[in-house]
Amino acid sequence: MNVFLYQDKDTFFHRLDPRTKIFILLFSFFLTIFFKHPLFLTGVALFMLIHGYLSQCIANILRVKFPILLIALFSIITWGLSVKGTTPIWGRFSEESLRYGLAVALKLDSMIIAGIVFLSTTRNEEISSGVIRLGIPYKVSFSLSLALRMIPTLIETATTVIEAQRSRGLDLRSKNIFTRMKRSIPLLAPIFLTTIRTTNQLAMALEARGFGLSKERTSYQEIRFKGRDYGVFVILLIVALLIGFILLRG
Repeated sequence: MNVFLYQDKDTFFHRLDPRTKIFILLFSFFLTIFFKHPLFLTGVALFMLIHGYLSQCIANILRVKFPILLIALFSIITWGLSVKGTTPIWGRFSEESLRYGLAVALKLDSMIIAGIVFLSTTRNEEISSGVIRLGIPYKVSFSLSLALRMIPTLIETATTVIEAQRSRGLDLRSKNIFTRMKRSIPLLAPIFLTTIRTTNQLAMALEARGFGLSKERTSYQEIRFKGRDYGVFVILLIVALLIGFILLRG
């Protein structure tokens, strides 16, 4: 099972400079924060999906379709019961509360999709190089890159432990969710112990190689802006100006 999101494909977004991709990600977050009406946020979500389609990473988005749907459902129900409105629909639900819950659901899901598209089109090495070129200290960028690597490693470790225990007769396919949770608790110990052992080995390897000894570093991968990157920045600037114009008119 491939637990890494990055897909090595030759698309327009794959060929962009990693700094451009970081700005696209931040701009996507800005769009979700700026708009509050569900109608506009639906447009933002569609924009994220189109971005994913053009980047040929819809398969990665579909891999997390159930968490995305659960987050949306939980948000709508929670805010629908929490926010008070003047137009009651049923029980504690009102038109205003459901609209707000739907808006929050679209915000969260749009951010998740934007993050998946970013990780599907950008290698960890490119993320680290892009963050460094943006002026972030190397240790911070290395920590970010390491965190992105550790998440798939943790998932892979959990998968290996679960498959090993299944081969020994552990049944984790019970229809009763509480039974599955009870049987899964003993698996946490080997998963966390394996992760701690891997982290300790990584720390010793970094110390043996003198990590952080020199402040001046060179990079094997050289990145630079090209014409397509400037074109993307022009488009983002135009969209930002349009949003600013709408905000001033509002």
